Amino acid sequence: MNLYKIRLIVEKTMKDAKQLPAYLAQRYHGWRATKYMANKAWYERLAIEGQRPKAMVISCCDSRVHSTSIFGAEEGEIFLHRNIANLVPPYSEDGSHHGTSAAIEYAVTALKVAHVIVLGHSSCGGVKGCHDMCAGHAPELEEKTSFVGRWMDILRPGYERVKELPEESRIRALEQEGVVVSLENLMSFPFVKSSVEAGNISLHGLWINIETGTVNQYIAESKTFEAV
Repeated sequence: MNLYKIRLIVEKTMKDAKQLPAYLAQRYHGWRATKYMANKAWYERLAIEGQRPKAMVISCCDSRVHSTSIFGAEEGEIFLHRNIANLVPPYSEDGSHHGTSAAIEYAVTALKVAHVIVLGHSSCGGVKGCHDMCAGHAPELEEKTSFVGRWMDILRPGYERVKELPEESRIRALEQEGVVVSLENLMSFPFVKSSVEAGNISLHGLWINIETGTVNQYIAESKTFEAV
């Protein structure tokens, strides 16, 4: 299908689309009438001066994980990137599209963030999918056409490290391995590695239990997660 036909389909779809859901429109008007108006000068300053976040957070797309709320952050304080299972791929120069890698590059080289935080969480659907795929229970994720499956390949090394654990604790361990694998992969980026070695940036791995609201931090020396 050529680009012209695709464009016609998109234009027709947009014409047929309904308006923004009413509850979202109402929430927007409520936000603008209250929080925006109360902080109008701050928003104008952000627009004029640009962003200067101190930290980048790489978290999951899961709607239950809201990192700005967890850290009490306001607009302009956190450079946030979300993807399936909060994973960082290994550094690659293959010339393909790399959304997560691009976000990391921009945060480290352009924004000069002081901290990069990988935030994992409990009951992660992406991690569960990786577990089932690696265990041979999700053949659909093994298909080359599965975007989720190919993305979750990043976590296969983590699965190999936990596959001998009892089943009841294996998935939670794999959720935390997702954080560890991502920290390891971050160090494969030359500009991240050099910034860490120069003391200009620090890497942090966190895992939050959604049900209890508790956050554990990865301790590299002991290879354990301990309560913050």
